[in-house]
Amino acid sequence: MMGVKQNVLNQLVSLLLGASVAGVFVFFLSSAGTGARSAGISSFANGTMAIPTPSQEANHANHTGSKVASHETNQTTPSLQGLEKLLRAAADEDRTVIMTSVNEAWAAEGSLLGLFLESFRAGERIARFVDHLLIVALDGGAFERCKALHKHCYLLAPAPPVAGGGAPGGNLSEEKVFMSKDYIDLVWSKVRLQQRILELGYNFLFTDVDIMWFRDPFERMSVAAHMVTSSDFYFGDPYSPINAPNTGFLYVKSSRRTVGVFEAWLHARESFPGKHEQQVLNEIKFDLVSKRGLRLQFLDTAHNGGFCNNTRDFNTLYTMHANCCVGLEAKLHDLKNLMREWQSYRAMDDEHKRRGPVRWKVPGICIH
Repeated sequence: MMGVKQNVLNQLVSLLLGASVAGVFVFFLSSAGTGARSAGISSFANGTMAIPTPSQEANHANHTGSKVASHETNQTTPSLQGLEKLLRAAADEDRTVIMTSVNEAWAAEGSLLGLFLESFRAGERIARFVDHLLIVALDGGAFERCKALHKHCYLLAPAPPVAGGGAPGGNLSEEKVFMSKDYIDLVWSKVRLQQRILELGYNFLFTDVDIMWFRDPFERMSVAAHMVTSSDFYFGDPYSPINAPNTGFLYVKSSRRTVGVFEAWLHARESFPGKHEQQVLNEIKFDLVSKRGLRLQFLDTAHNGGFCNNTRDFNTLYTMHANCCVGLEAKLHDLKNLMREWQSYRAMDDEHKRRGPVRWKVPGICIH
């Protein structure tokens, strides 16, 4: 019991220290399968596209991938038509698709996008996920860079402002500082686009592009869950809303229930002005579980960790998030060192790995 309490205290202290520092905005999303079916995946990124208000009468596909017609079939904009076409091309047999979102700074040569893609190649049996990856570019420079690297690229045009604080119209090629107005507008645009993807009948797993993938994270997800999120605080019960979500890694299964959840989430923004989407989700999570019947699973930080947490064992890690780390150069520095240590771990013999924890020690800017 003392060990559990100490672990919780360590997580709390490290998160509070990290949360005091302004972070930098990045979006990456993917939609995935479940624990019993690890082939499914989907990631989607932040958007700035104007998304029509969803109709409650729309038909939605379940996770088995049944085809549904959009309630805007006859009025879909060319931009939305392009999105749906690319989703069909990238989706697996279960209508799941990985998506990430990058701007020019994140997509540039030697930046986070290349490192993110490298993590799939260096990971344990996860290279196949790249075939189902849709990269969403927030500006023309990111789009051109994407086309040089990958076959599924989508240019997301900025949307005009909407009531209540919509998508920004500024320069999306630059970094967006944590909790700035542009940052908050972008993360809410992400939620709006995520809802649209659910309406189109696709599951998604959102993952920030500053997350390194080591193993198949869908192995840790329950087939019974409607929504799965990584955790800032994890207290032992994966289904207790007392855990604190980190929406940088978020799986959602397409259904009427989850579209309704996203409608409630977007509507709740008005009650919490100035807060970003993760903060608002944390405020309403108890109601979503008790009143809407949402089965919300929180991932253990021992498996889906971050720089805010004390996770250091390569034997248990599935993903690692460069949160609590300020600025592109700092993230790149520490993630590159982490990738080198992971590759050294992969080269170890199995007997060495089985002897006990294989802890990494990255000499870094954010990791100490």
